[in-house]
Amino acid sequence: MTHDKKHWPGSGLAKGLAVTLRTLTKRTVTAQYPDVQPELPPRTRGVIGLFEENCTVCMLCARECPDWCIYIDSHKETVPPAAPGGRERSRNVLDRFAIDFSLCMYCGICIEVCPFDALFWSPEFEYAETDIHDLTHERDKLREWMWTVPEPPALDPAAEEPKEIAAARKTAEKMAAQREKEKEEKEEGEA
Repeated sequence: MTHDKKHWPGSGLAKGLAVTLRTLTKRTVTAQYPDVQPELPPRTRGVIGLFEENCTVCMLCARECPDWCIYIDSHKETVPPAAPGGRERSRNVLDRFAIDFSLCMYCGICIEVCPFDALFWSPEFEYAETDIHDLTHERDKLREWMWTVPEPPALDPAAEEPKEIAAARKTAEKMAAQREKEKEEKEEGEA
């Protein structure tokens, strides 16, 4: 076996010492974690927060979860008709919503498939437990984490207005113009 470079005895030791000397002259970058909270990126995946008012118990999050770590229980309630002569409706009422973070792989599929924006990423990451069974967090804890969810990033000022907002704005302007016209007609009729 031939070597292209000639190795001198102790050259490896000299290289190692050179790295050590270079490192000794640099300032340390130790994060003093418990005392100083880390600066987290905006899209940090910490835990999942639940906005319970938006949850319709459609079960999409639990069905699509590849780890089966979301547990949902509900019951049906009858709602009286909105108008006289209408029929009664039934709706699902959430009894239990829990996520087992010892099974969760933080893929975010549950958040993506939720059609009613009931689940959000929270950057909260300090939820360690001494017992693995305590990593199943119920809806009250998930709701607490909801308040740590950051605001969505601002839209690009040069971006086109979303179609939904443009349509809503047009409808509102038409209704305001119609009300103004009715008001003028009423004032002319009284005069």
